[in-house]
Amino acid sequence: MWIDVLIAVAVVAAISVLLGVLLALFIRFFGIEEDERVKNIREALPGANCGACGFKGCADYAEALARGEGAPNLCVPGGAGTATALEAILGVEVKAAGAKVAFVRCNGDATATSKKADYKGIATCRACSMLYAGDGACAYGCLGCGDCAAVCPTDAICLDDGIARINRELCIGCGACVRACPKGIISLAPAEATTFVVCSNKDKGADARKVCKNACIACKKCEKICPEGAIKVEGNLASIDYSKCTGCGACAEGCPTGAIKNIKKN
Repeated sequence: MWIDVLIAVAVVAAISVLLGVLLALFIRFFGIEEDERVKNIREALPGANCGACGFKGCADYAEALARGEGAPNLCVPGGAGTATALEAILGVEVKAAGAKVAFVRCNGDATATSKKADYKGIATCRACSMLYAGDGACAYGCLGCGDCAAVCPTDAICLDDGIARINRELCIGCGACVRACPKGIISLAPAEATTFVVCSNKDKGADARKVCKNACIACKKCEKICPEGAIKVEGNLASIDYSKCTGCGACAEGCPTGAIKNIKKN
């Protein structure tokens, strides 16, 4: 009986070894070798797999570049280092994509606004926003469920006092959070930017102030005091043209509700 069992085990082991050898030989003689350029390109990319380039991940982007498809300067997180490496591999000039940083266009924390309902559903911003635009008194504000934090590849986002906060030192500007936010209140700005409009409410000033004391009230004071003409109020909401903004902070100092923040002075 035991002899039969041992024979059976030996036969299975022998078959396994034989199949392994045959598989190795098949790969050796018939397998498709990886394009060396694909490998080199993939190693030059940061490996964040953030999708900022428009591809599923770094591997897909590397394969596309090796085929001559896609622009070689789409990797925002890679910066100048990646651009230089790709120049050497591809033999073309690659201008580094401008570094970006994400910021949340909402300052409606628990001290500034309130809830209009007690949401008990699926704990995601996307699910919450589908029910009467969310549970917040401000229909434009951050829902605080953390969809953005869940997709951030560098853990640069945390939830603090009911709203998302971004650590600009950890942010790589990939835009994953921008795409994940169902409210569309996360934006990308040049990495050197220091002044931000932290509100998304487009209602008239009086209505906006009723639901959040930190809301932009479209008073246009920022517009009048900006020495560079970099800030405009349109659709009851201020916005900054970063090609003109010098980061002086005048608009932030003059904003009566704190809807504009300057990280140099706040």
